Amino acid sequence: MNAIKRALISVSDKTGIIDFARELKHFNVEIISTGGTAKALREAAIEVRDISDVTGFPEMMDGRVKTLHPRVHGALLGLRDNPEHVAAMNQHGIEPIDMVVVNLYPFAETINRQGVTREEAIEQIDIGGPAMIRSAAKNSDAVAVVVDPAQYPLVIQELQQHGGAISIPVLQRLAAEAFQHTAQYDAVVSSYLAGSTLMPARMTLSLTKLADLRYGENPHQVASLYQSQMGQTQNGGGLANATILSGKEMSFNNYVDADAAWQLVCDFRDTACAIIKHTNPAGVGLGQTSADAYVKALATDPVSAFGGIVAFNTRVDEAAAQEVTKIFTEVVIAPDYDAAALELLQTKKNLRVIRMSSVARAEELQFRQISGGMLVQSADVHELSKHDLKIVTERQPTDEEIRALLFAWTVCKHTKSNAIVYARTDQTVGVGAGQMSRVDSVKIGAMRAQLPVARSVLASDAFFPFRDGLDEAARHGITAVIQPGGSMRDKEVIAAANEHGLAMVFTGVRHFKH
Repeated sequence: MNAIKRALISVSDKTGIIDFARELKHFNVEIISTGGTAKALREAAIEVRDISDVTGFPEMMDGRVKTLHPRVHGALLGLRDNPEHVAAMNQHGIEPIDMVVVNLYPFAETINRQGVTREEAIEQIDIGGPAMIRSAAKNSDAVAVVVDPAQYPLVIQELQQHGGAISIPVLQRLAAEAFQHTAQYDAVVSSYLAGSTLMPARMTLSLTKLADLRYGENPHQVASLYQSQMGQTQNGGGLANATILSGKEMSFNNYVDADAAWQLVCDFRDTACAIIKHTNPAGVGLGQTSADAYVKALATDPVSAFGGIVAFNTRVDEAAAQEVTKIFTEVVIAPDYDAAALELLQTKKNLRVIRMSSVARAEELQFRQISGGMLVQSADVHELSKHDLKIVTERQPTDEEIRALLFAWTVCKHTKSNAIVYARTDQTVGVGAGQMSRVDSVKIGAMRAQLPVARSVLASDAFFPFRDGLDEAARHGITAVIQPGGSMRDKEVIAAANEHGLAMVFTGVRHFKH
């Protein structure tokens, strides 16, 4: 192990850097630094050598050029056990640098600011920092590279245990994390520069680990939670960045179901509540209050609601909290909670209570892994109004039926295909999800309904391939149907609706959810 004798420190995030530098001084480490970092260290009475003393060149071009010099990169890349490298270093006055402490310009934070210009963003693209990180990481058997304040305690511990040196395994671990750091940084920059290019020729996923989970979908599977690049650059939005106010740790399945519930309620402007089981809606309700919406959602299927995920798109009041706590619930998710509601929910030790930062639908790209690759698509954010509906039957739907059809259509979008939803204007009546046959979904939705199906409307996420689905639904007393249309047998399906006296509208849009 090589002792750490010289360290180059140049950080944008100065969290903990003063204490870290003082610890380095305890091991008689010479510190070289740049610009603002050198100023901060000197103000803390820490002796620093300017980078310009090492390179023989002043920092220039508004700081764009300061460390891009052979006396910096030769000092990092030179192999200490290679006679030719050592001779070249001696010939050109290059002194080895044993540690680089660098974190990069705050590019992600900059582009996230309201009204930031392209010129401002470009100036936050770090060049010298990534170059030094990569040089140091390439020579990781001799050079320590530190890119995150969270790594400072580990480095100091190593110096203490090894008399001012760092063990090879830790050097190699730091190098791996350094390359991950620069790769993530470049991914954010390239995504920004690509601008509106929705599906670029190359795509880099930038993910930051937030937590290990107890296990995956099943106990024998390993799982972790990662924050996406979008979550890093858009005000920490999304479920991965939500605040868990109380309750047990979230599981893999909790996150999957909670996100499904949250995405569903975010599609409503009225006060909404959704109860989710295995990513499918067990019940959805609209109301004047969060309590009213919950009661309507629960009435759809109170049996399946047991152990479910409950999401609200509005502040949760005490009355809603009282209703939620009457049965076992895994997760409650909402933008906020009244003080009395939160206090009541927190009396349930196993209930996870989550607060979201905003009510917003996910409009980022969606990824689905397949063997050997990745499928990528834009989010399904299509909105539908009554003006978009094409009435195809002899009977016109009433205004009340149109409201119910649009409500059912929104819920259907968040239900696994083949999806059928029976509903009224503000409440689901029955849900048939994930069946191999659409007519089976029609049957199951009616069979599982706890509320009267008669006088409700029906939504289908895709067209009816045969009239049997309409015939089955009509048998249960529905009055209107919303579906995309587009089947070879649309005329037969329309004829069936007319025979049963149903109103039917086509949307021209399909909402498969696989």
